[in-house]
Amino acid sequence: MARKTEKKPPGKGAVPREEKLVLAGLGRAGAIDKGAVSGREGATGKAAVPAAAGREGVMGSTGNLLVLGSVALDSVKTPFGEVSEVLGGSAAFFATAASYFTAVSVIAVVGEDFPERHLDFLRQRDIDLTGLERRQGKTFRWRGEYSYQLNEAKTLDTQLNVFETFRPHVPASHQSPDMLFLANIDPDLQRGVLEQVKRPRLVACDTMNFWIEGKRDALFRLLKDVDVLVINDGEARALGQNSNLVAVSRMILRAGPKTLIIKRGEYGVLMFTGDRVFAVPAFPLEEVKDPTGAGDCFAGGFMGYLARTGKLSEDALRRAVVYGSVMASFAVEAFSLDRLRGLEYKDIEARFGAFKQMTVFEEF
Repeated sequence: MARKTEKKPPGKGAVPREEKLVLAGLGRAGAIDKGAVSGREGATGKAAVPAAAGREGVMGSTGNLLVLGSVALDSVKTPFGEVSEVLGGSAAFFATAASYFTAVSVIAVVGEDFPERHLDFLRQRDIDLTGLERRQGKTFRWRGEYSYQLNEAKTLDTQLNVFETFRPHVPASHQSPDMLFLANIDPDLQRGVLEQVKRPRLVACDTMNFWIEGKRDALFRLLKDVDVLVINDGEARALGQNSNLVAVSRMILRAGPKTLIIKRGEYGVLMFTGDRVFAVPAFPLEEVKDPTGAGDCFAGGFMGYLARTGKLSEDALRRAVVYGSVMASFAVEAFSLDRLRGLEYKDIEARFGAFKQMTVFEEF
């Protein structure tokens, strides 16, 4: 999630080309999904397209993927442009990235003002919206600004609106997912969704400092039933109450998760499984326009690949981390989900190959 900062851009005017060769950030940018508490009304499953069987890149998918999170309207300003009320939210970013790999369904809520064109886009990605509720009131909105240090977002305004009283309900058709991702909301609501489904093969979750500090006990109760925790480095240190990420990983893995993934922005990703550590750098990009949602796209690529293959081995987890990094690297190249709108699966495979070439070396 984004870190609030009062820093100003270091000067005006265009940035020299060499300074724009930046790294794709993971997990430090995006809307803040603060507490959802209660209430439910209406569903927007109307005309929902069945899951993504048959799409290029999804052939051979072995199981369905369910995500709980937010669908929002974001207004974002960076040194490279500005957009107003574009499609955002953790579930929207996650599901779009995951849809390149597997069938994915969404549990979320929007207001009566949510534009139909955004729902049309999600349906075009074959994302199942049966569990997306439309309620009276306004949609969750987030407004933020980035300086040239794109790893940090300054939150200017958060309007929870219908998301504030959201109590997730899992339709009967979604109660046996193969895999489940609990995006960043109140840990009690995350647990509530977990209790509504038949135990999936894999459960992963995200969280943020707001819950780490305010609902620590509830979060640790949830972690006992979670297989993978995906958080950024600041959140990991707060959760583990230690500045050393290796020490933090040991504490968190003892709390329940078998795997801990720590997103480190421009420094890439660390994955801890038992006594093993796997590290992936961020992909070097010449242009980064908007880091919002990069962490959720990482999680979508990670979980989507695992759901597609059905494999949960150490090697599969490592490949999934790279695919997650690939999806995050595409997401930051444009505002909102614009880069993923025209993305083809061959582009994903090409960048996966580039990741491999970037990190391979021969033994002496």
